[in-house]
Amino acid sequence: MTRIDDTPTAWDERTQLTTFLDYARDTARVKCEGLSAENARKAVLPGSPLMTMSGLINHLRWVEYYWFQVVFLGEEDEGPWTDEDPDREMRIAVDFPLTQLLDEYAGQSARYRELVAGNDLDTQAKRAGRDGAHVDLRWILLHLTEETARHNGHLDILRELLDGTTGD
Repeated sequence: MTRIDDTPTAWDERTQLTTFLDYARDTARVKCEGLSAENARKAVLPGSPLMTMSGLINHLRWVEYYWFQVVFLGEEDEGPWTDEDPDREMRIAVDFPLTQLLDEYAGQSARYRELVAGNDLDTQAKRAGRDGAHVDLRWILLHLTEETARHNGHLDILRELLDGTTGD
């Protein structure tokens, strides 16, 4: 897979926001290219046993689900987490092939692109976030870009520790 460019095709706000989110998503996928199934499941940081390449990809997938479907659309939360295991999406990721997780993430990203294209950036979320605020779609896009970019740094470090692969 070739990562898309981070230069938007137009300079309006929506195109800039969606281009950067897509760029961050593609970067996460590129960090996983050529990774062995065994290494995708390995936790190499002693203080972070859930921090695996598979775990981070699954986390990114479920974070987008939470913000778009649960918060923005107001749907019931059917995520894998529980009160007893709030990080379950990272824990269960090692039970699935990385290719499946990446495919699910890519498919979901395509559906969310359509959701974003069909809504005004000022549209407020139907459900309040954890702090009680009803954020707008613009804030969700910015938040997901920040979240994905932050975890791309984690993916980069893990990949280098796993097999020496480095990149942009």
